Amino acid sequence: MSNPTLVGPVFLIATIAFISALQIAAAVFAPIAGALLVIALVWPVQKTLQNRLPRLLALAIVVGIIICVFTALASVSAWGFGRIGRSVVSDAPRFQMLYSNLVTWLEGHGIVVAGLWAEHFNVGWLLRMLQGVTARLNTTISFWIVVVVYVLLGLLDTDAVARNIRRALAKDTADAVIGGAMQTAAKLRRYMFVRTLMSLTTGIMVWVLSAVFGLRFATEWGVIAFALNYIPFMGPFIATLLPSAYALAQFGSPEAAIFIFAGLNVIQFAIGSYIEPRVAGYALAMSPFLVLFSVFFWSSIWGVFGAFIGVPITIAIITFCAQFAGTRWIAVVLGAPSGRDTTDDVPDSGSQT
Repeated sequence: MSNPTLVGPVFLIATIAFISALQIAAAVFAPIAGALLVIALVWPVQKTLQNRLPRLLALAIVVGIIICVFTALASVSAWGFGRIGRSVVSDAPRFQMLYSNLVTWLEGHGIVVAGLWAEHFNVGWLLRMLQGVTARLNTTISFWIVVVVYVLLGLLDTDAVARNIRRALAKDTADAVIGGAMQTAAKLRRYMFVRTLMSLTTGIMVWVLSAVFGLRFATEWGVIAFALNYIPFMGPFIATLLPSAYALAQFGSPEAAIFIFAGLNVIQFAIGSYIEPRVAGYALAMSPFLVLFSVFFWSSIWGVFGAFIGVPITIAIITFCAQFAGTRWIAVVLGAPSGRDTTDDVPDSGSQT
């Protein structure tokens, strides 16, 4: 572009157009993003199996594993949300009465803002949210079928795409693109492993805390905490808010609900702010602001799925930016706060392509 003053406006317009296209064509782009994430996670298994078995047989085994995992997670999540949702529906009048009592109690202790919350955050909102989550779980089957189809085709073409990139691009550029893809896949596998481990730990601790306090549906609350913990910030907040609201209905005591809410927040804070960063290491380190922005930005584009995949997309962007001299500064600014190279802690993935 000959006029440097036009670079900024054109870039801004192109960015807005790209984001609008992602939102308008979410039915196309969201399954592709999900498929790329799944391919990054399962490619080492596919590569190992196809070195020992016929390629199509290895592919069938991997796809079967993916379907089993998806089915198990969806079934467990639907079971937990469904049981809680049915209980809330049956006790809705009691919830509303107890919530009104809580508002009165808080205002009596000087928390006058509770009256403002009462206009927007009430049992009807909680009931609609639970019903919406349950409906979402029951209507995502077609979405994941499309994802599995993309994964099937992507696993068949992975080696061919790498060869085509090397033929189409200059050696340095091809090495940067393929190297970025390998490092991104390695980071995403580490991210999902750490996230799953922390989600499992959170679910177990929430189950134990709920059982100790005698909260009904302790197992279901643990399952819900496990599922929602995959969404940073928003998920843990909802996972602490729901059982606290239910504790108010069960025990009829605002003090008990607040005490349980505090205990659940201690669990979330200890795991999310202390344990998880040390387990994840510097390779996945991002500022809390960037994580929160990723969750809200992608959830505004793709809904719940965007909130789930927002952080992996940001990890991919940072990793690819680190591969090119012109964009490396972005990876430095957004990456590990320790000043270390964002790729230092990523294992060598050269044998995976």
